[in-house]
Amino acid sequence: MPLRFIGIDPDTKTADSPTVWVDQEKGELVFQGWKPDPQLEAECTAFEVPGHAVGIPDNEAVVRIPARMVHIIREACVAFERADDR
Repeated sequence: MPLRFIGIDPDTKTADSPTVWVDQEKGELVFQGWKPDPQLEAECTAFEVPGHAVGIPDNEAVVRIPARMVHIIREACVAFERADDR
């Protein structure tokens, strides 16, 4: 099953376009966002919580999504939950 497009940053005017999809088959939300500035990435790398390794594994990434997309992220969550009810 292909990714289901949910929404794009409503302020998109060019190719700069944070986007949200749902992958029902894998049970995942998929985000495209901006790469963080080096200082933010360093802060995330140094963040330590119980049960979480320090740093960002090679197969993971930090992305920035504008807060104005909260309604789109919420819509993706609802779409995923509705599909689970079937």
